[in-house]
Formats: sequence, structure tokens, C-alpha cells
Amino acid sequence: MSYVNAWKSGTAILVALGMTTGAVAPIVITAPASAQTAFPDVPSSYWASGFIQALVNRGVIAGFPDGSFRPEEPVTRAQFAAIVSKAFNRQPVRQPVQFTDIPAGFWATNAIQAAYTTGFLAGYPGNAFRPDENIPRAQVLVSLANGLNYAATAPVDSVLVAYSDVANIPEYARPSIAAATQRQIVVNYPDVKTLNPNQAATRAEVAAFVYQALVSAGQVSAINSPYIVGAVPQGVRIPAGASIPVRYERADRILLARNEPNPVPVTLKVSQNIVDAQGAVLIPVNSAVVGQLQIAQGGAQFVASQIILPNGTELPVSANSEVITRTESVSRGTNVGRLIGGTVVGAGAAAGISAVTGDRVIKAEEVLPGAAVGALAGFFLGRDKVDLIAINPNTDLNLTLASDLVIR
Repeated sequence: MSYVNAWKSGTAILVALGMTTGAVAPIVITAPASAQTAFPDVPSSYWASGFIQALVNRGVIAGFPDGSFRPEEPVTRAQFAAIVSKAFNRQPVRQPVQFTDIPAGFWATNAIQAAYTTGFLAGYPGNAFRPDENIPRAQVLVSLANGLNYAATAPVDSVLVAYSDVANIPEYARPSIAAATQRQIVVNYPDVKTLNPNQAATRAEVAAFVYQALVSAGQVSAINSPYIVGAVPQGVRIPAGASIPVRYERADRILLARNEPNPVPVTLKVSQNIVDAQGAVLIPVNSAVVGQLQIAQGGAQFVASQIILPNGTELPVSANSEVITRTESVSRGTNVGRLIGGTVVGAGAAAGISAVTGDRVIKAEEVLPGAAVGALAGFFLGRDKVDLIAINPNTDLNLTLASDLVIR
């Protein structure tokens, strides 16, 4: 079965937004449109200008003698050591080591030792440091997560689904990058879902990562950027009537009896980023939508109660799908195996199928949570046919907000 895994996650739904009255907004630095950085090659419109200027103002990073910043230039391991040693004042967690490839009088010796002893950087086998090697983006994120003692608080694989190129993340880096993702340290430009973990980190990217690490540590105020993975602009409302597209990962079809005795708990996933007019992601793709299928108006309807973002943020929501009244008849002689291929069924539907066909082989994993199947068999005794509500969850259950969704 397909379970619609071929869906393309790079698209987004644009929603109209209004500011929330009385909303609790974070401290956000937004540079005026006319503001300029000190560097001719970093205009105010440059995606990382706010991160760069903030670190320059803190003395963490600097430009070149010719007045340029060279934001696209790669960063070496020695240069990165110098940056983190200035950015973070951490206590040593291990003793210094003599690296074999750091010559006497090397310009970054002290910074390298500081980065090593505080846990931000490590060496290679044979006590080599490779100071002139360009540092990959994955290694920068591992360094920041390790140096700040961050660990993922959710399963690593579930966090890393935020990235379309998750398969390219080195195995050693996965736990730390998951931790960095949860702490909103990761900044991806131009596509927020593309990590490029093995690509050499540029000066602009390092500035963004380091600044976000400072934000996570509570040392600086947040900068609003649509390229921060997992960041959700706050103090906004998504208005009632807005649409939230969803998908169901467990099956391609759901069958319910018209007399399902209980609301059936179901968790869906948001299938496209919900963004504002500036492109900032309000509800990321793969956010969980918690709710239940209810029998209503002669059909079935999904009613959502909560959205859980990939970073764990929980948003109460009032939203529902259209009422689905499409039915499918099951009669004696129906091939049950073929009927329920790629399908999950409610307990009432399972009881009806079993009673009408005489087939008792529906597997537990094919039945949605609810009342016990055996207890419902009496509803269908003596019937030659049962009509079941047939739901295509990946097209039928898209949600409409019943009231404003406030993101605080």
C-alpha cells in the first residue's frame, strides 16, 4: 500500500493573518528596511544580515581588512574554534591536549584549546585537529549541541523528518542535530527543509547557527527569520475558515459503521507548511493533528482538538472536516482480504464485516481503537449486507478552522 508517502513536502499553504489582541509576543529584533550592516557585501536584504550584525556587535565575529564580510566564504575548523570561544563562556569539562598539527605560535592555538576543553570541538585520531579543514554544516551543529550539553527529548528519527535530505545526515551527527533542531539552532537558506549536512558551512551560516545557539542559551533576543527550522512566529492568529491540509500515514482508506458506538481517536499529519505572507512557517509540515472521527449527519466527520508541532509545542485547535457520507456495501461472499487491503476499520465496521461475511480474520492492527469488536456483533446478526462509510483520509479529512487558531 502507498500510504501516500510520495507527497511532496516543499509546498506551502499561505494564510491571511491578523495580530492577536493581548497575545504574549516574544522579544524579537526586526531591522528597519533602511538599516544597513557595516559590510558592503551584506546588505540589509541579505538573509543572514541580522545574525551577522548582531554577532559583530558582540565582538564574536569580524570582517576583513578591506571592509568586506565575505558571507559565502567557507569557515575552517580553526576559524570556527575562534568564533565559539568568543561566543560562549563555558567552564572546561576536560583537560587540554597537544594536537600534533598545531604548530608553535599558530594564531588560533588558544581558541582551539578553549573550544576543545569546553566540549565544543574534538580532534581526530592521532591527536590531529585539522585546523585548515573547512568545517561541514553537520559538524557545526554537533559542536554547538555538544558544547551546550543539549540532547534530543523526542525520538531522533521523528525530529529529523523535518529535513528532506535526512538520509545524508552522518550517523554520528544524528542525535546532536536532532537536539539542535529542537532548540531551533538550525537555520536553512534558501529552503528551510534542506539541511545540506555535508556541505562546508559558510561564514553567514555559522553566524546564524551561533546566534541561534546564543538564543537557545538565553543570552540574546530572538531574531525573526523564516529560515529557522521549527520556529513559529508568535502573537498571530490564523483566522477561522482557513484550511489545513492533512494526510493519514496508517492507511489509504478508513471504513466505519454508521453506528460506531464511540468517537474513534485518530492522529493525522499536516501535509503542507502553513505560512504567513512573509513566508514564515506557522504550522510546519508533519505536525500531528490529534482528534477523533465522529458519526454525524448520516456520515462521519473528523474533529480536531490539538495540533502538536514537530518541536513539541501543543496548540489547542477547533477544526473539522466535511461530513463524509460515501458508503461501500459489504455482503456475503465478499473477499475480506481484498476489501480491507490498505484499509483500517472501526470496531463497528469490523463487527459488521465479520457478521455479514462470516470471516473472523480481521487483524487487530487493522482495527481502530474503540469498543471491542465482539461486543458489537449483536448489532449485525441476521444481516446479509452492511453499508459502511468509506473515507479516503488523504482527501476527505482536510480541515477547516471553526475558530481562530491563536499562536502564542
